[in-house]
Amino acid sequence: MSRKNSGNSPADSGSTPTGDRLQKILAQAGIASRRKAEEIILEGRVQVNGQTVTELGTRAEIGKDHVRVDGKLLHGREEQRYYMLNKPRGYVTTLSDPEKRPTVMELMMPKKGPHGDTVRLYPVGRLDYLSEGLLLMTNDGDLANQLSKAAAGVEKTYLVKVSGMPTPESIDQLRRGIMIDRGRLNEVRSGRRDRVITSPAKVEQVRGGDNPWFELTLTEGRNRQLRKMFEEIGHHVEKIRRIGYGALRLDVPPGAFRELTAGEVTALGRAARGQKVVPKQKTPEFALLKKPVPPRSAKRRPAAPRDRRKP
Repeated sequence: MSRKNSGNSPADSGSTPTGDRLQKILAQAGIASRRKAEEIILEGRVQVNGQTVTELGTRAEIGKDHVRVDGKLLHGREEQRYYMLNKPRGYVTTLSDPEKRPTVMELMMPKKGPHGDTVRLYPVGRLDYLSEGLLLMTNDGDLANQLSKAAAGVEKTYLVKVSGMPTPESIDQLRRGIMIDRGRLNEVRSGRRDRVITSPAKVEQVRGGDNPWFELTLTEGRNRQLRKMFEEIGHHVEKIRRIGYGALRLDVPPGAFRELTAGEVTALGRAARGQKVVPKQKTPEFALLKKPVPPRSAKRRPAAPRDRRKP
């Protein structure tokens, strides 16, 4: 019969806990996300030095202690990967979807990664089913958690197409901060009306017309925030494309991805710590709006050549 652990690493029983929490070790080894790793621990599927552990506060040192999941020995931290993906419209930002819709994981070579390995990648933040653009994919749980915290204030830039032209006064409301419903739409529809004011946003019009485009920069990422912000001023959002995240600017075509450089990963870390980062001065092609196609003019049918022969 296996013994349950009281909270300290079995190797260090009776002393001050050392090392990392087990859920962090499992996540870094690519077993599962931290939340899922907690479930695995509570289910009694993890052993440290031969003892079954079910306490979430348990710590261990991967280079010193023997950690097993379902009997399989962990050999250390999985090599960290960082990618920029251009999510197309019509994909969900999740690992799997009960409705069987296509997921962003299907775009990331599900059998083997670009390095020929099988690392478990996770999206940082979300883009809803109808939105598109820059999405970070990584197995670095620490960086993902830091970037996802609203307090980090990491700037995220979007191109947004709306129905109808908002008034200058309405745009100023968005810039100052506007009251929106907190939570998911199904919670709002069921009668829950928890309201919250958004942080100030940078808003600039980048194209006019009956359906204008705006560039918005936010430092938070509430559920369907952009759509809710424009709905509050009476305008429906038709398209959303994220083109910037910290110092990154979208530079791959829809459905494609690329690995981040070491410098870009460092810049993301700086942004997560609240330090200032500066994007490239030249905006990449895929972060720009395409030039509008001019309307086709009616072309005259060429006249038939005259018969110049004498009768």
